[in-house]
Amino acid sequence: MSKEVVRSRRLRKKLYLDEFAILGFEFTCTINTESDADYEQFFDSFADVVEGRDLFVSLDGEHDKLTGFVSSGGRYSSATEEDRKAIEEALNSYSIMSDVTIGQLVDACYEA
Repeated sequence: MSKEVVRSRRLRKKLYLDEFAILGFEFTCTINTESDADYEQFFDSFADVVEGRDLFVSLDGEHDKLTGFVSSGGRYSSATEEDRKAIEEALNSYSIMSDVTIGQLVDACYEA
């Protein structure tokens, strides 16, 4: 016999569950640059794209690899398919980026 957990709306909201789940996505890419100026220009223009869509990005990386997770800037908002496409287009538009991979939307609180 399975017991289904029933939670109040207030508790679901506090736990970011069901209708309050926050979706985000991961991306990875390779950076091909020798110049610090190219590197800085990329981050400045990428920040403009992210801010323009009201997104948050957490980044991690090594010398030539960049990994990030993108979520919405709103408290109970989620990243959308349009956000995924915009980030993918932005990353592919930079000549210093290659091997761009964009993940599917996942629950940012419980699956990331």
